[in-house]
Amino acid sequence: MEILIISGLSGAGKSRVAAVLEDLNFYCVDNMPVTLIPKFAELCAVTRGRYERVALVTDVRNREGFGELFKALDTLIANGFEYKILYVDASVDTIVKRYKETRRRHPLDTDGISLEQAVNKEIKILEPVRNRADYTIDTTGLTLGRLQRKLQGMFGTVEEDKLHITVMSFGYKYGLPIEGDIVFDVRFLPNPFYVAELSQKSGLDEDVAKYVFSNGQAKEFLDKFESLLEYLLPNYKEEGKLSLTICIGCTGGRHRSVAISEVLSKHLMRNGYWVESIHRDINKV
Repeated sequence: MEILIISGLSGAGKSRVAAVLEDLNFYCVDNMPVTLIPKFAELCAVTRGRYERVALVTDVRNREGFGELFKALDTLIANGFEYKILYVDASVDTIVKRYKETRRRHPLDTDGISLEQAVNKEIKILEPVRNRADYTIDTTGLTLGRLQRKLQGMFGTVEEDKLHITVMSFGYKYGLPIEGDIVFDVRFLPNPFYVAELSQKSGLDEDVAKYVFSNGQAKEFLDKFESLLEYLLPNYKEEGKLSLTICIGCTGGRHRSVAISEVLSKHLMRNGYWVESIHRDINKV
């Protein structure tokens, strides 16, 4: 079992780090009492692989202190569990700016002490944890995309590092999919619905697909669309996007959009993307 302890300065981005790790299949718990960590690890171990990756966030909100944290971590080792510590850092100026923007109160911001002094006080308190950290991330100036790439590089698997793409066919008569990131309308293509022997079939049937691609427009559209995606997808991934939904629509979502979506999905899979194909309206009348 993989146990990751997340600590660091308040306002440095521990919650954001935990959110990204959840996308990397970590089970995350925020501000767990440190004395419960060994027992929690035992409970996870008996679930027979259900919680193989666990991330626990602890910081100055924990009133038991970091001496108790280190005792709990020593107990983990004694019980046969291994762990790593990830320390989330940021410059004092950055943290002060973040707190001013959010208008939240720093945990150590008490009467007679400035925000900057509170941050510096926390740095001293957390120094023993920082010194024992296996990984350190400084979020000063980091965009969410860059933070995601750093965490994927540290903790992601090959599959998790891929952009997950959903290709969804739909019918405009049933409304636009609210989850669509990219939406294309293929109602300009010849409609098999008006061909008697094809109308009751779908774009999954070979003769319907052949009809859709019969006059060259569909292939020309896909060639241009695939070229556009070759440019877009690496840039989406560079900005930290983990998933993308591409929606292809026709009138009823049964013929043209399905045929196009199937060919597009196979093309993306051949290019190394993780692809899920969904035909939202294929069975609607």
